[in-house]
Amino acid sequence: MAATLLSGCAEDSGPVRRLRVATGPRGGPYNAFGRALAGAAAASGHRLEIVPVGTAASVDNLRRLEDGSAELALAMADASEDAVLGRAPFSRPAGVTALARIYVNYTHLVVPADGPVRSVEELAGRRVATGSAGSGGNVLAGRLLRAAGLTDGRSPVQERRLGLEDSADALREGRVDALMWSGGVPTPALSALARELPLRFLPLDGFVSALRERYGPVYAAVTLPSGAYGLTQPVATIGIGNYLMARADVPGPAVRELLHVVFDRWQSLLRGVTAGARLEPRFAISTGRVPLHPGAEAYYRSVYG
Repeated sequence: MAATLLSGCAEDSGPVRRLRVATGPRGGPYNAFGRALAGAAAASGHRLEIVPVGTAASVDNLRRLEDGSAELALAMADASEDAVLGRAPFSRPAGVTALARIYVNYTHLVVPADGPVRSVEELAGRRVATGSAGSGGNVLAGRLLRAAGLTDGRSPVQERRLGLEDSADALREGRVDALMWSGGVPTPALSALARELPLRFLPLDGFVSALRERYGPVYAAVTLPSGAYGLTQPVATIGIGNYLMARADVPGPAVRELLHVVFDRWQSLLRGVTAGARLEPRFAISTGRVPLHPGAEAYYRSVYG
């Protein structure tokens, strides 16, 4: 079915190639990127139709690539490596590829500014929204809480697997004591929450080394900038790349056309996702242990040498 949908003899002729892209929940950056990519493709003159599909995000998206219900997906770097290696939460290696590393996620650990929690350790026994089941953010939250010793013992964190908008509502209403989110800066749903509820963003850079030691160099120290969400000073946290992914059987001409759109329109694609980001080839091809799609390799060689 995918081969029929994506058939075409040349990049500038043949039928329109229809590609479903698994994105993420409403209000999140993956969803915004997917909708922007669909608009950019429609306006580009290329024979591409991009169809965004709302999902729970990274893990769900990678599974959709594997089962054929999507041709493209957005996914965090750690979840993508887990899929390629067959590492939990995946039961076997998945035949997925990367097209580009597109921007960096910033991990947000958010509590009410007037509440008692001022460090990760003080989350012991408290209710924490850790992202929806099937999201890469939920996987990262679990790894972070384990690194902090908060998943067992006398007072483990009480996880609430909620999507971004539900997490924001729960924090606003006092149904959770903290929320964790991994996304671009600023994330609109958190900006809206910060206008209603004074927030504190907890530093997380102290856990980067432990995560890198166990899971590899996909994690890095980054900084939430002052000004975002009303912050008066930067907050050190954990960064992780986001990949535009594809099934290995997506035809090379479709991949090349898509990457032409991405690199021609990267500023508008990233505008609603993360501030100040740039998409450059040397950055885009840095996909770690996730192989580039052959069509992506051909695109980068033809354009950049």
